[in-house]
Amino acid sequence: MTARTLIAAASALALFAGPALGADGSLKIGMITTLSGPGAGLGIDIRDGFQLALQHLGGSLGGLKTEVVEADDQQKPDVAVGLTNRMVERDRVDLVTGVVWSNLALAMMPTLANAKTFFISPNAGPSQLAGAQCNPYFFNVAWQNDTIHEAVGQHVQERGFKKVYLMAPNYPAGKDALAGFRRYYKGGVAGEVYTQVGQLDYAAELAQIKAAQPDAVYVFYPGGMGINFIKQFDQAGLKGNVPLFGPGFSFDQDILAAVGDAALGVRNSAQWSPDMDSAANKRFVADFKAKHNRLPSMYASQGYDAALLIDAAIKATGGKLDDKDALRAAFKTAKFDSVRGEGFRFNNNHYPIQNVYLREVVKGADGTVTNKTVGTAFTNHADAFAKDCAMK
Repeated sequence: MTARTLIAAASALALFAGPALGADGSLKIGMITTLSGPGAGLGIDIRDGFQLALQHLGGSLGGLKTEVVEADDQQKPDVAVGLTNRMVERDRVDLVTGVVWSNLALAMMPTLANAKTFFISPNAGPSQLAGAQCNPYFFNVAWQNDTIHEAVGQHVQERGFKKVYLMAPNYPAGKDALAGFRRYYKGGVAGEVYTQVGQLDYAAELAQIKAAQPDAVYVFYPGGMGINFIKQFDQAGLKGNVPLFGPGFSFDQDILAAVGDAALGVRNSAQWSPDMDSAANKRFVADFKAKHNRLPSMYASQGYDAALLIDAAIKATGGKLDDKDALRAAFKTAKFDSVRGEGFRFNNNHYPIQNVYLREVVKGADGTVTNKTVGTAFTNHADAFAKDCAMK
């Protein structure tokens, strides 16, 4: 299978027409993810993790020969919606996965729900789809946005910090991030700043941090935004003077490879870490590194688990996927050997109930800057929005 299946121009077929899922003994999955621009590393890791799982499963998910149709959403909602329409109407994909960004997921969901096409998110976990707008065709295999930030909020609270400066990009996941942090952090806020999505120059914001004189800084910046912020935070002389905290998204392998020592010592949170001591995770990390010559990120682990979830659910239906209620039930109760170690179970809103861990950025024996698990922040943790979801 090539790295990318190109979508050729053609006349659209009748809306949602085609055979029942799995009727021809094959499965077609739409991989809509970010493959260009500052956020490309995240999408590439999700794709590569998913493809590694597919390789481990012999090229089939749930016993069905699987084709993955890739497309670059360019981190743009209108592009993502256009690709969703094309994949559903013309390519007639059976499932959609790969999405990194919450604003894209929210924009895509109406089309997928109307088409009764399941959306298996390996990353995007907006609060809207966890609460009142929860959807029977949406499953998130990773987390709800807030939960990873809640874990650091609790840690910072326990450490006794009293005046924390908060920063995030101005989009749904950014708002969820700081809301999640403040749900468990009860101290003072020295400043709360939302910057432009894709912003790469933080000179003005770093000057504001210096003027505010906080006793700690909490930031959520994934992808290229995180790389630039951490480098500039160090170059501004703030590292070592003001403790920096963040979620795993901002201090994961996709970022650490680019920033190196500037991130050492930072505490962050995630539902997974490369040092987790399980056979499934050891195989995943070793094979990913051998194939791509880099350590996997949490995004890669989530792409891998998304494929395992799909495989388990399809097996449970016997490959007869035309029964959407049966497939939904299979997704909700699917059992597989997750790389996150302790595994998880789905809540009523189709988001995980799971452990969240504290990690610290360290330098490994081989000199690689990576994360080390230093504790468990939450055990069997559920998101704050499930109570607002009407699904049972």
